[in-house]
Amino acid sequence: MNAILKSVAAASLACLMSSAAFAQDVINFGIISTESQQNLKSTWEPLLEDMEEKTGLQVKPFFASDYAGIIEGMRFGKVQMAWYGNKSAMEAVDRADGEVFVQSVPVAGEPGYWSVVIVPKDSPIQTIDDVLKCDQSLNFGLGDPNSTSGYLVPMTFVFSAKGIDPKACFKNVTNANHETNAMAVANGQVDAAANNTENMALIKQNQPQAFEKIREIWRSPLIPSDPIVWRKDLPEAEKTKIKEFFLTYGTDQSKGDVAAEKEILKGLKWAPFRASSDKQLLPIRVMELTKSISQTEADTAMAADAKAAKLKDLNEQKAKYEAELATAG
Repeated sequence: MNAILKSVAAASLACLMSSAAFAQDVINFGIISTESQQNLKSTWEPLLEDMEEKTGLQVKPFFASDYAGIIEGMRFGKVQMAWYGNKSAMEAVDRADGEVFVQSVPVAGEPGYWSVVIVPKDSPIQTIDDVLKCDQSLNFGLGDPNSTSGYLVPMTFVFSAKGIDPKACFKNVTNANHETNAMAVANGQVDAAANNTENMALIKQNQPQAFEKIREIWRSPLIPSDPIVWRKDLPEAEKTKIKEFFLTYGTDQSKGDVAAEKEILKGLKWAPFRASSDKQLLPIRVMELTKSISQTEADTAMAADAKAAKLKDLNEQKAKYEAELATAG
C-alpha cells in the first residue's frame, strides 16, 4: 500500500511540476495606463506578437486601470514583465521582486524625455509662476501617483521645491493618465496639467486638433527613458530569450524584418532598446527623497524632535544614492 501511495504522490508531484513548467511559458506583460487601453493595445500588440513568435513564449498583454495595478500584478506573480515609468519601476523593484534589464530609447535618439506643464493655448497663464499664485482659483491635473513625469517630477521641481501643497494651492486637483490630462487641457476642463514630451508627441500624431489647443509653459530636467522590468524569479533560459529579443529588435542583429520592426517601434515613439539595470533608477530615488525632505521641512504639525530624526534619515538615504549615482556616472 505504501508503494502505491508513494507512486501516486510521485505522479501528482510530476503533474504539478509539469503544470508549473507550462505556466512559466506564459508571460503576462504589464502595460501602464498612460493612455486609453484601446490606444495602448494598438501600439503594443504588434511588439508583443513579435516577441511571442521569436521567443517561443506565449505573451499576453496585461492592462490595469492605474499604475498600482501593474505593480501589484507583478508583486503577486500575475505579471512577469512590464513596461513602467521610472517611479513605478522603482516601486516594482522595491516591492514586487522586479529588476530593470533594458531601457527604451526615444525615436529621435534623445537620452530621455521631459515632464511638462501644459495649459490651453488661449489661456492667460504664461509661466509656471502664474500657475503657482495659489489663490485656489485654478483646476490642476496631476498624473497617476506612481507616474514619474505626471506626478513625481512636478511634485519635486514645481511644488515641493517651493514648499507648496497642490491641494492648498488649487481649487481642485485631479489625478489622471497623460492622455486624459492632455484632453482635459485641450477642452478647457482644467486650467493646467502635468504631462510629458513623449505623450505630447502621441497626442500630436493621434489627435492633432487637440494638440493645437495646448501650450507648454514649463519643462523639467531630463528624465531617464522608460525601463522594461522582469521578475527576478523568471527562469534564466527565458530571461536569455527575452533579453536577446529586446536588444536585437529593430537592429541589424535581428533575425526578423528589421524595417517592419523599426516601424513598430516608431509607433511607440521609440528607437531600438539598450541594455540597462536598476542603476538607472538612482536619479529617481534622489528625486523622491528630495521631495520627501521638502515636504517634511514644510510640515508644521510634526514635533521638532520627530522632524529632526526623519530629516536625518532622509538626508542620509539621499547622500547614499547620490554617492552611488556619482560612481555610476
